[in-house]
Amino acid sequence: MRWRKRDVSPAAVRELAERYGLDLLAASILARRGVTAPAEVLYFLEDDTRWLRNPFLFAGMEDAVDRLLLAADEGEKVLVFGDRDADGVTATALMVGALEDLGIDVSWRLPEEDEKYGLSRRALDEHAAAFGSLVVTVDCGISNHAEVAHAASLGIDVIIADHHVLQAGQPPEALAVLDPKLEGCGYPFRDLSGCGVAYKLAWALRFAKSGLYKQQVALLNVRPANDAYTVEALSLSNLVETGRIVETIVPGMVDLQKTRLVPFLKDRQIFVWDGELHGRLFAKALGKAAEVNFYDVRPDVSKLIPQTAGQSLLRLSEMSRVGKYAGRERSELDTFASLFTSFVLRKADCAGEADQEALQLVALSTIADLMPLRDENRVLVRQGLAALNRKPRRGLAELLARQNPGGKRMSSVDAAWQLTPVINAAGRMGQPGVALGLLLSRDDAERDALADRLVGLNQERKQLGAESWDAVYPAAREAAEAAGGRYVIVGDAAINRGITGILASRLADTFKAPAVAATFMKDGTAVGSVRSARGFNVKGLLDHCAELFIDYGGHDAAAGFSMPEARWPEFLRMAAGFLSAVPLDEAEETLDVDAELPHEYLKPSLMELSDRFEPYGEGNPQLVFMAKGVPIAQADVVGKQEKSHLKLTLDFGANRWPALWWSAAERLGRDFSATDRLDLVFRVGKNHWNGMETPQLVILDARRAEG
Repeated sequence: MRWRKRDVSPAAVRELAERYGLDLLAASILARRGVTAPAEVLYFLEDDTRWLRNPFLFAGMEDAVDRLLLAADEGEKVLVFGDRDADGVTATALMVGALEDLGIDVSWRLPEEDEKYGLSRRALDEHAAAFGSLVVTVDCGISNHAEVAHAASLGIDVIIADHHVLQAGQPPEALAVLDPKLEGCGYPFRDLSGCGVAYKLAWALRFAKSGLYKQQVALLNVRPANDAYTVEALSLSNLVETGRIVETIVPGMVDLQKTRLVPFLKDRQIFVWDGELHGRLFAKALGKAAEVNFYDVRPDVSKLIPQTAGQSLLRLSEMSRVGKYAGRERSELDTFASLFTSFVLRKADCAGEADQEALQLVALSTIADLMPLRDENRVLVRQGLAALNRKPRRGLAELLARQNPGGKRMSSVDAAWQLTPVINAAGRMGQPGVALGLLLSRDDAERDALADRLVGLNQERKQLGAESWDAVYPAAREAAEAAGGRYVIVGDAAINRGITGILASRLADTFKAPAVAATFMKDGTAVGSVRSARGFNVKGLLDHCAELFIDYGGHDAAAGFSMPEARWPEFLRMAAGFLSAVPLDEAEETLDVDAELPHEYLKPSLMELSDRFEPYGEGNPQLVFMAKGVPIAQADVVGKQEKSHLKLTLDFGANRWPALWWSAAERLGRDFSATDRLDLVFRVGKNHWNGMETPQLVILDARRAEG
């Protein structure tokens, strides 16, 4: 195993530390991870929901909101159609709840048993027969061209809220399409989960209840500039900036009607900060005869945000943290816009209890669907987990009681091990309605029964996975050897369709190579999952073999497909040719080290640094540290299984740390002795025992120190 610590510029580290008020260790970790741009640093250091991007940046958001508001007014029946995995289940639960809050008659549908992924004609026909007139797809829909056309023939409108990549051509001709991966969608962040996209739609619906939905607003600020006055104005629509102007006015030299201000401000509600001041400044700049009708919003903002009371925009700009993340110099008007946005969102209750419950679902979906924990996904997950730990929503409370009976605080890593696989299990076993019912039911007894059933399905899934692994491993090993270790592909009718993804992941982890696991269905189709390893982008393989598929899709690291079973041999040939030619990262497993720590840095406060970089997961792995020449104070072998573990006590001078090294018992006495000093690579973790939480190190690799 190779240890790699990338070089970083000391000057760049110092600049990061000074600009953002960081210690040098935290700054060096950000630099080593390539997080240096202000917009990227923001999402590592801030976690307030005000940093989330505006849903109305989606080009189709107003159309979607207007259509759903009409459905509420007209008493229409709306169907939410989702996917069977954890992302689809949480997205469906979130969307159903949002529509229920509008008073809409809403029903839901997920693919059950062996139904294929995506919107189905059968679901549309049944919805039409029930006099339904609108369908919202979540975590699916972007590839359902024929089905959307069929819906139109039935008089059913379709709103697509998806996050998958459009394979080719134009998107389906739906009433509105919300997909951050769609070219020209308007949304600047492509890696939302499917539930994340549903959240944006639900948030927009909540905002639509405010008095500012679709209202044209202008924020105005006047300030003296030598012998003139600078007038700044920006326009907002649904809190999205749509324009900005700056005018310099010399008193007595310019008629208000001849400035750009009049056409810019026409038909807009005009807001200022400190109306008395602006009245005086306008009179000096334009004369007492010039009239500008505006509303002083400062008193209203001060009631909701008390720290702004009596403060000028200049003073508030100096106090704001926003400026250090800006790519340009921020003006008083920028500060005004930030305050106005925060005020409106609080007044519209866009961060209330409903939002806290929705964020819990978004957090779990983002973790389950392996979305990169960068940009706003960090805020979504951090806030969602905080809400989950504070007050879990219905359904999740019952699941936590079974999966986390000790009540320990759930981190992103904990959620990935204890919660999302259980939610996923229902869909893998062909019964996603069990998980969705748990999240939607308002009956305590029913939720308890569904939680027990869901945990049971997860146990069945584990057993099925173990049996399937034993069955396919010999063929997988043979396939990997035949491919020179570059890839592994297995196909077997004995594999349950619901666990192809689990098997593909385990194959990729075991053989350190891109993996495909497929099953052959009774209807003559082959259904498979692809998982990445060593930097391989699975989308390239699927695009290369697209002509063989009935359907395919997914993400850079994980994807799936279906195809006629008769074309499986052709797939093997084409996949082998493609995978043999694609360069992969070096075969030797590499540990990327975030920082080498002197012994005196190993103190309990190191846990605070580790917590600061939460949440961990895809795109943001747990921090990895290195220390050299560490004495072993005690070494014990623990565990009674086939692979035993090492439990060490490491002496860092002022502090001794307990450390655990999984499946490494054979290393003691072979690679080093209990009296040696070690060079080691490790993570900082927490040990939970009898309700107590204590820090410990988790060793990833170690070797006898030289000299």
